[in-house]
Parts: sequence; structure tokens; C-alpha cells
Amino acid sequence: METEIAALATSAGTTLVGLMATEAWTQVRDRVAALFGRDRAAEVAEELDEVREDVRSTGNGTAAASEWARQLRRALAADPAAADELRRLLAEFGPAAESGSVRNVITGGTFHGPVVQTGNIDGPLGPKL
Repeated sequence: METEIAALATSAGTTLVGLMATEAWTQVRDRVAALFGRDRAAEVAEELDEVREDVRSTGNGTAAASEWARQLRRALAADPAAADELRRLLAEFGPAAESGSVRNVITGGTFHGPVVQTGNIDGPLGPKL
């Protein structure tokens, strides 16, 4: 069971840092913070936001992923029932969820016309003309 918890925490730490650059961040942050208990949720959410800013400014999330994997492992050891919620979160937002379905999100106002959503079109800055 310890090996399973360690693998879950490692996967979650990596996924968590990856999600820091997405629009789903606020929802993910709050759900992860809740895993640490009601009395620590606000503190953990604030710490996650600080880590997010650091990762976004440096572009290096490896150390952050390792640290959050350790913290999640301790949280799961203290509350084994939290593992189920963490599994649900990974199923909803993790890499496997991304490859099995399409999720389109449009934010920032009302659009009165077609919207085209895509990944890269011939590079990060669009097509070469």
C-alpha cells in the first residue's frame, strides 16, 4: 500500500505543477488544498499560488513537483481516505484525462461568431506567412 501511495503522490505532484499553467488552476488548487484538511486549506492554497508564480517565472517545475509529491505523501499517510479524492482529481485533470477526451474552454467575454481552437499551428506564434 505504501508503494501505491508513493506512486499516487508522485504522479499527483507532477500533474499539479503541470496544471499550474492552465485555466483549471483555481479549481485544482482548491481541491488539492482541501486534501490537507479544513484547518490548513487556506494556508496550502496560498503556498500553492506562491509555488505557481515561482514556476511560471522560472519555468522549472521539477523541484516543485518533488516537493509537492512529498507533501501529498505525508497528507495521504495522515488521511488515507484522501487518496480517493486525489485519484478522482487525477482522473479529471491528469494526463490520461487529456488524451481520452476533448475539453474546450472559452473565457473572457461573449463571442458573436465562430471560434477556432487548436494547439500549435505551425509553431508557437502561428503560421509562417
